[in-house]
Amino acid sequence: MPLQSRQTPASAAGLLTRTDTTNETVLSARDQMTSMRALCATDLSAASEAAIENETCLECLGRIGVDTIHLVTVVPANVHSGMPVVDFEQRRQRGLDRYRQVIEATGFDVETHVVRGTPYRRINGLAETVQADISVVGSRGQSPLENRVIGSTARNLARTTVVPLLVNRVERATDDPDVLREQLFQRILFATDFSDNADGAFDAFSYLRHATEEATLVHVRSPKDEATDVDPRERLAEHASTLETWDIETQIAVRQGDPAEEILAVEAEVTPSTILVGSKGRSRIRRLLLGSVSEEIVAQATGNVFLVPPPRAV
Repeated sequence: MPLQSRQTPASAAGLLTRTDTTNETVLSARDQMTSMRALCATDLSAASEAAIENETCLECLGRIGVDTIHLVTVVPANVHSGMPVVDFEQRRQRGLDRYRQVIEATGFDVETHVVRGTPYRRINGLAETVQADISVVGSRGQSPLENRVIGSTARNLARTTVVPLLVNRVERATDDPDVLREQLFQRILFATDFSDNADGAFDAFSYLRHATEEATLVHVRSPKDEATDVDPRERLAEHASTLETWDIETQIAVRQGDPAEEILAVEAEVTPSTILVGSKGRSRIRRLLLGSVSEEIVAQATGNVFLVPPPRAV
């Protein structure tokens, strides 16, 4: 079914005014929003460097209110480098210090962390420790088969993340990769099943809106869904009305079929900067055996994915 447009006047009222330098733009964002902390994970690879040192990506984080960035690299517990561990970790620290200089130059406060253990577990643990508002990880992506068999840090984080997770997609099969869609939140594809967790993901627009110009809202009817008298277009229109008050141009779509496949099909049609989706937080066994819509999107999306987990039980 074709997308249904809900046009709003072209307006920058809800967006920050771009100034002459990235540093000034970031500082302007801070003056107008609550301070946020981002945890950026890196393995010091070329893909990580592309994601972390990209000035446009950093500017986008500043626009949504991030003013402090925690850089973390994890030394896997099973790594044997043929040299004393302390030397290996010092090399990691030097790499982080190089990134720190670049990011500080754009106006952020930066802290660095070198830890040892299982990458996704240590990233999650540190996110809680530093009270991060979002985690960011660069990913070249893998084929669906590779993801099902061995997983990746990004996919494991999608299963277990304790804070909203941005998977920043970079080019594959190149020695000098670049970020595929630098304007992280300019065009958002929001996928919803109208669950509480999906509503929680929609709430992320409260801060993403400062960097968002366009949004596509999609609901996929699965054959397993129970019949309901509520028209999904009406529910999507309610969300669209909220975004329109922030001068975000919106369009809506209702599809039928496999949720992950249809969401990815819409991504191919509208080429958003980022897909925004909630995580249902399934049990570990079910996640490993069945996967979830959000995991499939993280694994197969062409662009970035912003995954919002449900609140943790207190």
